[in-house]
Amino acid sequence: MEQNEEIARLTRQLAEANARIEREQREMTELLGKVEEAQGQVLQSEKMAAIGQLAAGVAHEINNPVGFVNSNLGTLKGYVDKLLKLLDAYERHAGPAADEVPEVAEARREADIGYLRQDIVDLLRESEEGLVRVKKIVQDLKEFSHVNDVTCQQTDLNAGMESTLNVVRNELKYKAEVRKEYGDLPPVTCVAAQINQVFMNLLVNAAQAIPEHGTITVRSGIEGTGEWVWFEVADTGKGMPSEVKARIFEPFFTTKPVGKGTGLGLSLSYDIVVKKHGGRIEVESEPGKGTTFRVWLPVAGPAADES
Repeated sequence: MEQNEEIARLTRQLAEANARIEREQREMTELLGKVEEAQGQVLQSEKMAAIGQLAAGVAHEINNPVGFVNSNLGTLKGYVDKLLKLLDAYERHAGPAADEVPEVAEARREADIGYLRQDIVDLLRESEEGLVRVKKIVQDLKEFSHVNDVTCQQTDLNAGMESTLNVVRNELKYKAEVRKEYGDLPPVTCVAAQINQVFMNLLVNAAQAIPEHGTITVRSGIEGTGEWVWFEVADTGKGMPSEVKARIFEPFFTTKPVGKGTGLGLSLSYDIVVKKHGGRIEVESEPGKGTTFRVWLPVAGPAADES
């Protein structure tokens, strides 16, 4: 009898020990998941910080020579204008007799003065337009790259979206036509670089969801009484089933092939919007009908995160 009781007692102890081990294993697994999530977000943040620092460095390095070229091009345009005026004066006063001089006639024929006059003007205009575009890209890189600035400031979200679109233009231009439907937004208190990062993640995600060529639509607007603003990125891509949509913001979850994504972009975006800014981010999607991500942010900033 005593032996049976001892066996029963030991059996209970063994069962309790097994249950405790299983519980500790679950806790360890959960802890490991949290550590991996934190590590992944740190790595992604460090990656974005490195990209931001690189962008800032590139913008700085480009800005100086662009300034020289812009200044020199303006001076060159002035010189060309003077030379063309001088040439006009010579031609008016030289008269037809100048063409009778073989050297002059040959030079005029080779130069094709009429064509040169027009082409020089066109070349200078195109060069100036190109410089304006380069300066805009440099400015957009500067705006986008303030990743180390974690202070909330009043921000023009539409301008931030426009800058980010220019930064990722090369990623989008072969995949989609971008349509913009910006609303009239008030200044929003937020960390601009972090919101730019969210917008970039949504844009790149939209481009990667389009198999061949489609449309990406960017919209923004005011919610209700004006205490909240929103922006969204909609694509005409392949969409996603409900089971994928339910996990889309999980760290490391991705449906992309190996090497095409870490599964951290949307998770980090969720963290920035919800945890750091007191906002909301939602997704609507159906297979074959595309996907829309919408982000809401409190106008007054993270302190006004509940309404």
